[in-house]
Amino acid sequence: MDKFFKLKENGTTVSTEISAGITTFLAMSYIMFVNPSILALTGMPNQAVFLATVFAAAVSTLAMGLLANVPYALAPGMGLNAFFTFTVVFGLGFTWQEALSMVFICGVFNVLITVTKVRKSLIKAIPESLQHAISAGIGVFIAYIGIKNGNLLQFTIDGINLISVNGGDPTAESFPGGISSVLANSGAVPELVNFTNPSSLLTLIGLAITIALMIRGVKSAILLGIILTTLIGIPLGVVDLGSIDWTGNSVASAFAALDETFLVIFTPAGLPSLFGDISRLPIVLITIFAFSLSDVFDTIGTFIGTGRRTGIFSDEDINALETSSGFNSKMDRALFGDSIGTLIGALFGTSNTTTYVESAAGIGVGGRTGLTSVATASMFILSIFIAPIIGIVPASATAPALILVGVLMLSSLADINWTDFAEAVPAFFASIFMGLAYSISYGIAAGFFAYCLVKMVQGKTKEIHPILWISVVLFAINFIALAII
Repeated sequence: MDKFFKLKENGTTVSTEISAGITTFLAMSYIMFVNPSILALTGMPNQAVFLATVFAAAVSTLAMGLLANVPYALAPGMGLNAFFTFTVVFGLGFTWQEALSMVFICGVFNVLITVTKVRKSLIKAIPESLQHAISAGIGVFIAYIGIKNGNLLQFTIDGINLISVNGGDPTAESFPGGISSVLANSGAVPELVNFTNPSSLLTLIGLAITIALMIRGVKSAILLGIILTTLIGIPLGVVDLGSIDWTGNSVASAFAALDETFLVIFTPAGLPSLFGDISRLPIVLITIFAFSLSDVFDTIGTFIGTGRRTGIFSDEDINALETSSGFNSKMDRALFGDSIGTLIGALFGTSNTTTYVESAAGIGVGGRTGLTSVATASMFILSIFIAPIIGIVPASATAPALILVGVLMLSSLADINWTDFAEAVPAFFASIFMGLAYSISYGIAAGFFAYCLVKMVQGKTKEIHPILWISVVLFAINFIALAII
């Protein structure tokens, strides 16, 4: 095992890697329950999506660990599943089978641009200052996820600031079936909660415990913090042991439901239906492009953001992108491992699978090799049988882990020359906007736009890599397309 995963070479041990893998799993396990709740709104069977989510995460994460030997986990992406449901199905009127077919085509496209080295060339085109900004931005983003998941924020939205409810008129007197989505303008004001909510209090307790453990240098402090916070949640009423429902999540019924989504893209309702109407072809291609662009840059941002800071991807690994052939470098193999994730997810029946920023939680406790990913994948498989127990781990218990990992990653800001305004502007937009826009790829887009603008004003357009120009144009097309559709 040491020889295969190169544990000594990476300064780690089996126990550390397993602990890191479990930590990553706990930090991202929410996706097993959130993803089905979102995709089920399209008419997809909930239990089928649950299994599809588990299998997509397990298989793609295992591939990442064995092929690339890096500690990253994959699962259906948040944001991408919302785009799948609310834009593609509800907004554009495609069936969920057709939407899955688009995801599959997106996966094929991702594999092609990875094999042809287009994808890794994107990484080499990003200036080093922006790479550090992206790393810090990932920290801002993941910390913000933790703050939100821990119920530390609440948002005030006046009626005049509502844009739509359930995708329709916000002034409607009633909403049959309840409210599933609310869209508001920038008049929504975030503020701290009043801390009367037990889950908010539990987050604060967990944050204090985890900070104390980390300052004291306790091994696996983040994982221990999650466990202790969950246990404390029982007397606080946040964790309800009586809510464990073995029958509602039976393995047999879940596998029976999986028949409805597994390989459905190859049935008449899938790919044949998607391309059955030629008049829809432009919007189909635009939608696939929107899926792919977000997927690609989310992954690149995660690799750069967590890899450079921790040394998982050394300067030699990144430089090898230019000289390596095939899949000889670690980054080559990692990009390929990620690219097949969406393909796997589409086959099982879920939206785009991508490398998870929550992998930083496991990396934060010492995960450095693919053994971490293997441990995470194993936990996903085991969760098929213990899903009800996994479900009692509250977001308040994992939120502190995300917040503190974000704190650690913000150290990348020190590598940016903030006294140089021309360097500071793109860095600011790439790092801060990532959290504000709640999107890694949109943060990268903001950084790219600002960087190109600065260079043009300076009269240094020759310093802008051609791929950056192409990326900016593609992002612009993407934003225009989203505005139209």
